[in-house]
Amino acid sequence: MIEVSGLTKLYGDVVAVDDLSFRVGPGEVMGLVGPNGAGKTTTLRSLAGIIIPTRGSIRIAGADLATAPRRAKAALAFIPDEPQLFEYLTVSEHLRFIARLYQVGDAAARVGPLLAELDLLDKRDALPAELSRGMRQKLAIACGLLHSPSALILDEPLTGLDPAGIRKMKATVAHRARGGAAVVLSSHLLHLVEELCTQILVLHRGRRVAYGPIASIIAERPELAGRGLEDVFLALTGDPART
Repeated sequence: MIEVSGLTKLYGDVVAVDDLSFRVGPGEVMGLVGPNGAGKTTTLRSLAGIIIPTRGSIRIAGADLATAPRRAKAALAFIPDEPQLFEYLTVSEHLRFIARLYQVGDAAARVGPLLAELDLLDKRDALPAELSRGMRQKLAIACGLLHSPSALILDEPLTGLDPAGIRKMKATVAHRARGGAAVVLSSHLLHLVEELCTQILVLHRGRRVAYGPIASIIAERPELAGRGLEDVFLALTGDPART
């Protein structure tokens, strides 16, 4: 479970995120969307413990990220839009290293199926420089999934993937949610959000402008009736040029 209450982040006089609250329960997939500069990256990095909020609280699987950071971070995986890999570790060595960090006792049994799920089995001895952009993204995702996190935070997870990879990645995200993970997925690909997410959170200029199931958001705004998520997004943010 991911619980956020009153999250606020200031950079000097600039308010990047303003009094943001939401909850993602086990099995739920929340789509985080907004124009460029809306506060999505700050929110995601705050959830991952990379950025310290100015105010507010974040709980991951019941652990407060500020007061029990090791317990909270042990329950989550954050996969950024740009893979951060070790240049001199092979695909398999990356996973063995992550297994040691997270003390995954049955890593040997997990690695093979995970590599097969992400189509990386034939690249298990390859270094990152030998991988395509999409394969590096898959490796970063494999590293994040190895310890079976109960909270999964994904920033543009389909970047660099071909159509087959996109289909498999959507299946991977859905499978983790069905297994009880709370998932936050940020993407500009609104068709992906509409397909995978049980609820959405729309940010604009650091503030929450809509939150909940897409159908409920539309029901609360009769002027949006019959529209798809793209039209809803543009209507809510009021700034189509920035998308």
